[in-house]
Amino acid sequence: MADGSGRVAQDARERAYSTPLADFNVGDPELFLTNTHWPWFERLRAEEPVHWCRDSEFGPYWSVTKYADIMAVDTNHQVFSSESALGGITIRDAAPELRRASFISMDPPKHDAQRKTVSPIVSPSNLANMEPIIRERAARIMDELPIGETFDWVDRVSVELTTQMLATLFDFPFEERRKLTYWSDVATTAPMPGALVETEDEKQAILMGCLDYFVGLWNERINAPPAGDLISMLAHGEATRNMDRNEYLGNLILLIIGGNDTTRNSISGGLLALNENPDQYEKLRGNHDLITSMVPEIVRWQTPLAHMRRTATADIQLRDKTIRQGDKVVMWYVSGNRDEEAIETPNAFIIDRERPRQHLSFGFGIHRCVGNRLAEMQLKIVWEEILKRWSKIEVVEEPVRVRSSFVKGYETLPVRIVG
Repeated sequence: MADGSGRVAQDARERAYSTPLADFNVGDPELFLTNTHWPWFERLRAEEPVHWCRDSEFGPYWSVTKYADIMAVDTNHQVFSSESALGGITIRDAAPELRRASFISMDPPKHDAQRKTVSPIVSPSNLANMEPIIRERAARIMDELPIGETFDWVDRVSVELTTQMLATLFDFPFEERRKLTYWSDVATTAPMPGALVETEDEKQAILMGCLDYFVGLWNERINAPPAGDLISMLAHGEATRNMDRNEYLGNLILLIIGGNDTTRNSISGGLLALNENPDQYEKLRGNHDLITSMVPEIVRWQTPLAHMRRTATADIQLRDKTIRQGDKVVMWYVSGNRDEEAIETPNAFIIDRERPRQHLSFGFGIHRCVGNRLAEMQLKIVWEEILKRWSKIEVVEEPVRVRSSFVKGYETLPVRIVG
């Protein structure tokens, strides 16, 4: 893999440590596109763990960057609200007329009732039923990969496996499954020239097309006996069957992104991490049982969602700062997962950590990721199937990262199977 990253990292560190803290804007998507956000968060953790950004493209916001403080915010839904009407869960505010409720952007009791409606999809018994399906698909995907040729791991493996899983969860027409990937990417893209969508109107038109498609599936499922897929669960669930179109779309987007982006970017990020840490790859080759502890370490290392946002519903003190009612508060999971006070040697990728599940990537409290065990199972199966076949998959070019301070992921990851 070509390495021009050393000079870039040094330049980023010099900028981060020469910029006045009052001018920090760690939400700048360019920092994530260029993978240069690390020293900015490192400095905030050391010098101003709770930081006020007075101005940005997202407006003013608080950054919470330390593990313990993030947990304190994440577990206090009474003061730190997820409500879409207050701005929702991302640093980027939607215009009021475009805000869509979903159970992740609700507070109790409505949140609890809607989450309970879909949670059976990831029950232990259902996961046990899905495991052989995932393994069969992962094996087929691996067997179709070219040997000795460069190909895009994101498209051929990460996207394909997770999109097949999504199609199963929704009982979505399998041959049209790539629509799910497209809608997920559109939903998380900030419109701008040259982007996947260039204007907000274009984005909303595509999402309305997504809604129309799923309304058709809803109408099929509501007129059939209750079944085990997500659309049927929503259509027949007491807490969800009377949703309006906007709330239905909000929950669809949540489930599509939650079931797609996070797992797919961890599948890509894990391969990249092993290539960047060849001693760990060698350790894995020597002991395949380490997959069990490697999977949560990948999820920590990648942190596929860089942040979650809350809105303060009352004045509250956090460390030495007073957060005011109505303030936007951003929990930077990507920073908390590198907090030296909470995680030993956090900047090292270590596949046999003693406590690999000590990370923030799935969140805490009432909004902890409902599909975390499904995500880990997919990662585990992928690596078991890889190691059955090959000793080395080599990253041959720098990945193209997503320009987002919310979804921390990859557009492309060129690789070659070398044996």
